[in-house]
Amino acid sequence: MKLVTMTTEQRAEFLIKMAVKYRATDIHIVPKSNESIVFFRIHHKLIQKFTLTHEESDKIISHLKFQAAMDIGEKRRPQNGSFSITYENKKIGLRLSTLPSIFSESIVIRILPQQDFLQIERLSLFPQQTRIILSLLKYSHGMIVLTGPTGSGKTTTLYSLLRHSTNFLQRNVITLEDPVEKQSDEILQVQVNEKAGITYSTGLKAILRHDPDIIMVGEIRDAETAKIAVRAALTGHLVLTTMHTKNAKGALYRLQEFGISWADMEQTIVAVTAQRLVELICPYCLEDTCSIYCAKNEEKRAALFELLYGRSLKQAFLELKGVRTKPNFPTLKNLLRKGVALGFIREKEYDRWIHSFETENVEYERSSRLSN
Repeated sequence: MKLVTMTTEQRAEFLIKMAVKYRATDIHIVPKSNESIVFFRIHHKLIQKFTLTHEESDKIISHLKFQAAMDIGEKRRPQNGSFSITYENKKIGLRLSTLPSIFSESIVIRILPQQDFLQIERLSLFPQQTRIILSLLKYSHGMIVLTGPTGSGKTTTLYSLLRHSTNFLQRNVITLEDPVEKQSDEILQVQVNEKAGITYSTGLKAILRHDPDIIMVGEIRDAETAKIAVRAALTGHLVLTTMHTKNAKGALYRLQEFGISWADMEQTIVAVTAQRLVELICPYCLEDTCSIYCAKNEEKRAALFELLYGRSLKQAFLELKGVRTKPNFPTLKNLLRKGVALGFIREKEYDRWIHSFETENVEYERSSRLSN
């Protein structure tokens, strides 16, 4: 499908609004040899939507880079930026990433609805998991790590927990992010800005003087951020953060790779969660939509959480030290099976995830052998 004749600004606005309408999480503009293809990522799948000429895509990318205060003249190196728009009275955050290719410049736009917060009772498919996660927020110090692949709902879950901490637990919440992904009037948000002298290190020092109860450190991507998050937890504050790992135990091995000793992890980590978003069906009518169940679940998706806390977390630390133990907690694979048995999840959804879980187990066993 080709876009109708529009100005560059209209084309860019049209693509973003269509993506929001389809509930896409990302827009990809990918240059090929003869044209550029526009893909929307919807429910983890890349779906081709439009085609553009190279000239049209270059103009759209330059316009978006200008909106995000990026260097529109620089096309030889990757860039990152962000800006926000308002669509149907809702504020939408856009995070941009450009990448030069052999044909032309490519761009990926992450769509972040700013008012997209889960009601706390809809945090998980299984209410018991929600109760456990909420109980962890009552700790006065330590670190809670939320893990999962891109698009698994970590950010939505994280901000829902922060809002709950502010509104119901009366905690002073301060975030340190690069960049701020969801703007909220209910929490104090600080964005890393190295040009202005606000790094993770200097930002944390300033936050600690601001009497926080909970500190949210944005995604742990490197050793510096990992050490800063652990340092904040060691100062007697509760720290919430995210990582990209395939399962909960993987976060411990990743932190070890970043130079965090197991002793510091034992002192700071309260819990690690790994989550996935799964498609739901109504267990009563076995349809994707119905007036009884699905009307309460407009997104038709829910999260499954693999939780490491308490005894299971201690067991994971023993494995980190080289002691072989048997897992005694519900894994994502087991939770998915439970959802299928209860009629909330289709078997084809289980089949979609089963291969990745089996791959995770092989990779985990390999990493365990290497660490030993």
